[in-house]
Amino acid sequence: MCGLCGVLGNEGDWTDLPAMLFSGARPTHRAQRLQRVRVVNVVLAQFGLDLADWQGATYQLSSRTGRSEVVDNFVQVWQAAERILGRACDPLDLSLLARMEQIEQMG
Repeated sequence: MCGLCGVLGNEGDWTDLPAMLFSGARPTHRAQRLQRVRVVNVVLAQFGLDLADWQGATYQLSSRTGRSEVVDNFVQVWQAAERILGRACDPLDLSLLARMEQIEQMG
């Protein structure tokens, strides 16, 4: 997401848009937030990371080794993931997407 949303006064997160556009009854903000965490955790699991909603205001990103960071939004999740892992963390990497597709087909 670019900084233009902040300049224009958009206080919502861009990830709220699909729920607003495609659902008949809009789920609560809390339900939307938890759903986003579940979806992101599918990707983060491939890196050995887990994201948890933290008091409905921030998120806590944790590794299997116990390292963790508190982040405010999903842009910061990927930056924190790279700091925790000490390497690049590209959620759109083709090999990662292929691995996730294999997991989906098996389950």
